[in-house]
Amino acid sequence: MLVVPDPKVVRRLLTRYASLQISLAEREGRERARELEDVSYTLCITMGTQNVHQAIAAADTLLVARARRGRVQEPEPDGEDGLPMLV
Repeated sequence: MLVVPDPKVVRRLLTRYASLQISLAEREGRERARELEDVSYTLCITMGTQNVHQAIAAADTLLVARARRGRVQEPEPDGEDGLPMLV
């Protein structure tokens, strides 16, 4: 049985990952680096991959496939616009 992650969770992880990458590029910090490690690990576990680059590619595939199936028609109440996030 294949378990498909919740797209909302995937989008939030991708958003957090990107935000932390930007934050670290602007200014180093041990806390941010540790948080990035945690988010990267969680993204890998969620997407069933062994590294973050594979996880991002799998997440993008999931979100694009979902959008193509037409399940995303209106903005969601939490402010997500239903568009896939490319990182």
